[in-house]
Amino acid sequence: MRIKRGVLKKSKKKRYLKAAKGYRGAKSRRVSLAKEQFFRSGVYAFAGRKQKKRDYRKLWIVRINAAARMNDIKYNELIHGLKEAGVRINRKMLSELAATDMNAFKAYVDIAKEALN
Repeated sequence: MRIKRGVLKKSKKKRYLKAAKGYRGAKSRRVSLAKEQFFRSGVYAFAGRKQKKRDYRKLWIVRINAAARMNDIKYNELIHGLKEAGVRINRKMLSELAATDMNAFKAYVDIAKEALN
C-alpha cells in the first residue's frame, strides 16, 4: 500500500500562500515563488531588526551632538568627559534628556567640562 501525501502537500501550499498574501505579482500566487519569498522575508526581517538598532543609535548621537553644541562642547568631548568623570549614562537616556529636559542635560555637560579641565 502506498502513502499518499495530497492532504499534507495541499496544507503546506495553503500555508505558504497565506503567508505570501500582499506580496506583489506572482510571488503571491505561485507556490514556488511564494515559498522562496517567504524564506527571503525572514532574512530581511532579521537584518531589519539589527538595522533598527543602528538607526536608533545614530539618531541618539545626532540629538546629543546638537544639544552639546548648543552648550559649547562637541559630542566626542562630552562623551569623553563623562567617561573621565565616571558617569555611566547611555546614549538613549542622554538623548532623551537633550530632547526634553535641557537643564538636566546641561548638568551633565558641566560634569563633562569639569572632568576635561
